[in-house]
Amino acid sequence: MAMFEKLQERLESTFKKLKGYGKLSETNIKDSLREVRIALLEADVNYKVAKDFLEKVKEKVLGEDVLSSITPGQQFIKIVYNELCELLGKVNKPLDVAGSPPVPVLLLGLQGSGKTTTAGKLALLLRKKGRKPLLVATDVYRPAAIDQLIKLGAQLNVAVFSLKDSKDPLAICREAKAYAMKNGFDTMIVDTAGRLHIDDGMVEEVANQKKFLNPRETLLIIDAMTGQDAVTIATAFNEKVGIDGIILTKLDGDTRGGAAISIRAVTGKPIKFIGVGEKLDALEPFHPERMASRILGMGDVVSLVERAQEVFDEKQALDLEKKIRKDEFTLEDFKDQIKQMRKLGSMESIISMFPGFNKFKGTIDFSAAEKDIKKTEAIISSMTRREQVYPHIIDGNRRVRIAKGSGTKVQDVNELMKKFMETKKMMKKLTKGGLKGLQKQLLSK
Repeated sequence: MAMFEKLQERLESTFKKLKGYGKLSETNIKDSLREVRIALLEADVNYKVAKDFLEKVKEKVLGEDVLSSITPGQQFIKIVYNELCELLGKVNKPLDVAGSPPVPVLLLGLQGSGKTTTAGKLALLLRKKGRKPLLVATDVYRPAAIDQLIKLGAQLNVAVFSLKDSKDPLAICREAKAYAMKNGFDTMIVDTAGRLHIDDGMVEEVANQKKFLNPRETLLIIDAMTGQDAVTIATAFNEKVGIDGIILTKLDGDTRGGAAISIRAVTGKPIKFIGVGEKLDALEPFHPERMASRILGMGDVVSLVERAQEVFDEKQALDLEKKIRKDEFTLEDFKDQIKQMRKLGSMESIISMFPGFNKFKGTIDFSAAEKDIKKTEAIISSMTRREQVYPHIIDGNRRVRIAKGSGTKVQDVNELMKKFMETKKMMKKLTKGGLKGLQKQLLSK
């Protein structure tokens, strides 16, 4: 299930009824607001947050001539969207790493919130932006956390500073800062110790680290799936230590989304990033307007395009265009394109970013589609490179061998060859006139 799925379904049902009314009255607006209230509370949104939100929506709905509007249902949805954007924080608040290097970023959070993994994800994000981050391990109580950070650093090719023999987080911070200055690191991402619950010892420890480091950003890492508890945790950390922003992890596994909607309203602190998967690049900047759009079933095509821009190389795209126009598109290229697409995420996560996803969601068997993609990759991988480059040489005997090598049937190989030829024709047609021509065709549809 996708994030906010239950809330999306509830709201879409409510809005569908609204659009069905030729004219809105105070009575059916009242009924609709009640439905929205139930949807929010079922999504585990904080009761006071839901109450305040609905009061603002009601005030706007009854004060903006919605009742006499030509499209009252759409007007109502627009007001809900605008208020939801406001509730979530209006605009994206980027990570602030300005200042004299090394700029410290302090990460706080309870055990199991995904703090250490998020430290690695954040380092990767900063490195992609041209910075030189240093990961600092100060969880002196859990050697496993230090080992995990070292392992993540090795995977990401990001340096990690740790003192395994030290039991003093403050001393580690002091030495890490000196090491960062000496070796030209411009950012320090400090992974602090967590506890199963907030206690005085932890608060004092992280407060001392914060006082010494004077971090540009103090970010609280929270597991979105903890629901109402997430709001309580955020409030406590903000009151006792002081935070500048929040990173919500495991949002892709949270079908309700109550924490994301409540946490900013209660703490007044912005959500800076959201974790949307286990992969180390699965950390996205939080955009309130895009999230509001997704919650209301309007999709999030902008984020999908940005994700695609990160994955697809422009030079490779131009080379591919030349190949297609010269009729030199091969099975090898076909396989490469599948690999690139898989980097965008699962098929369900990609399609869920399109408007109206819920309308046709039940008609698609995503697990079967993912299996088909894997089968396609297996079949092409079982071919020789000559066969991949010159698919016309693949005769009956070769198809039998390819099927055996990929653990599939000959008819699967035949089906793939048919799909490949159809794709090749379609791509050649689309690229007529080059990339600008393709853009023009897509925009005119």
